[in-house]
Amino acid sequence: MSIADQASYLSEISGILRSHWPENRTVNIVCHGHSVPAGYFATPMVDTMNAYPYLLHLALKHRFPFAVMNVIVSAIGGENSASGAERFERDVLCHRPDVVIIDYGLNDRGMGLERSRECWSRMIEASLRSGSKLLLLTPTPDTTQASAYEGEDRGQLGEHADQIRQLAADYGVGLADSLSACLDYSATADLSDILSWSNHPNRTGHELVTKELLRWFPAG
Repeated sequence: MSIADQASYLSEISGILRSHWPENRTVNIVCHGHSVPAGYFATPMVDTMNAYPYLLHLALKHRFPFAVMNVIVSAIGGENSASGAERFERDVLCHRPDVVIIDYGLNDRGMGLERSRECWSRMIEASLRSGSKLLLLTPTPDTTQASAYEGEDRGQLGEHADQIRQLAADYGVGLADSLSACLDYSATADLSDILSWSNHPNRTGHELVTKELLRWFPAG
């Protein structure tokens, strides 16, 4: 398989978002993951209104002014995908999501690629069985590995990003490549300009992630 087609994968959801009363219905989008979608900036500061789940909600409301939607955050700071998979049905599928966004790449480095792939696959397969669409996120940067994103020594962050890209292709679901977007930005600026912490994005970093997510919701 291959990564889902950006123009069509969420076209049905976008159609619902374009509909207005009485033909519309509530659309639920759940952001599941670790500290980044939870809104942690410089720990322990949680800046919810400048994190990508809120920015996505705001941007979608501008794009779809008739829409009724919930952007629900089920993320927990410090968590990896093993814990996220264990509570997935209770904390994510309970909302009957139309779209599930998964973001665990930063914290999964401590558990290794094989275990991480198993846990992501569990969540992906559970989502697909429930009828939800998926957007997988590659990790945002960590300045402690800034020199190891490219070349032969890609480092753990790059390896996990590659695995997430492959999971999106294997399951034919959506991919928002946060890492590539952030590294493209840093090609003409300092990486620290988009970070509030060594491994937490600031508002600018979250805006880059939001832009990648918005590509999956065609306006018309």
